Amino acid sequence: MKITFAVIGKTVEDYLRTGEKIYFDRLKHYVKVNIVELSPPKKPRGFTPELHKKHEAQQLMKLIEKFDYIILLDETGRQYKSEEFAMELQKFMNRGVKNLLFIAGGPYGFDKEIVSKADFKLSLSRMTFSHQMVRLIFLEQLYRAFTIIRGEKYHNE
Repeated sequence: MKITFAVIGKTVEDYLRTGEKIYFDRLKHYVKVNIVELSPPKKPRGFTPELHKKHEAQQLMKLIEKFDYIILLDETGRQYKSEEFAMELQKFMNRGVKNLLFIAGGPYGFDKEIVSKADFKLSLSRMTFSHQMVRLIFLEQLYRAFTIIRGEKYHNE
């Protein structure tokens, strides 16, 4: 199985970039993982959140392949405990899913075109985090899930 994590924009804070690199490097021992950073749209005259989402959707649609299982990181999605999330990942591996495509959208959410392509929505919390923080939190939870699957000592429950 391969995991692709698509994000809008770059992480600018050094401490967050360092954290992302730590968990990305750790994840490579468990799964093929790739992070794709898409450019955020410029705010032209007549800018609206809907136009912003459309621009993001156009970029995201270029990433989606026929057999991808698409999971949106979205505040309206289902929440899991870490152990439950690990079990879901294990199910994807058991089913032979070739690529899990996790998408963290921009500040205005997702365009309806992307929502219609999604197989699932996952919420990391009912709280709101910056998009840069979401990346780090998600990568850590992904790493945690793989250590749970392998029975390693990272998770304490």
